[in-house]
Amino acid sequence: MTDFQIDVQIFDEFANVVSESNVLEPVSAALESRSCDSNTHVSVVIADDEVVRELNLRHRGLDENTDVLSFSFTHEGEYYGEEERSVPEIDFVLPPTENSGTSLGEIIISYPQTRRQAEQAGHPVGRELTVLLVHGVLHLLGYDHEEPDDEAVMNAAESRVMERMSQQPS
Repeated sequence: MTDFQIDVQIFDEFANVVSESNVLEPVSAALESRSCDSNTHVSVVIADDEVVRELNLRHRGLDENTDVLSFSFTHEGEYYGEEERSVPEIDFVLPPTENSGTSLGEIIISYPQTRRQAEQAGHPVGRELTVLLVHGVLHLLGYDHEEPDDEAVMNAAESRVMERMSQQPS
């Protein structure tokens, strides 16, 4: 497996149930499936409902819980809020360490929502976390599921990554 530049931040309250390796493996597998360069950089945050809900409201206009948010540096997302959002014209300058590779963006996952979804689906939380990480990376790579055709393409890509991961020796 290629060594990508993956920064992982896990909120203290989840540090005993999520390890860095739980995050690195699926993110690397998703990046590898798209033949990303080893200089590719992704940040991942495992957070709580409150943080993810606030980010969902601020950046998407949706005051609701969600499982995963992907903030791409190269692909623009949808804003669903009722009021018009004005985005100031600001040149965002990345730290020098970020400029050395291709930084795709950041994935933020609500661990409590992940746990609820796993219980509802009847599978382990680790599997749900893996699915959400792969889903988040695919969004950073430009995949979307707003239209049925796009959703089918994204679902197929997710399935290929999950299948590839299940065939790798542990």
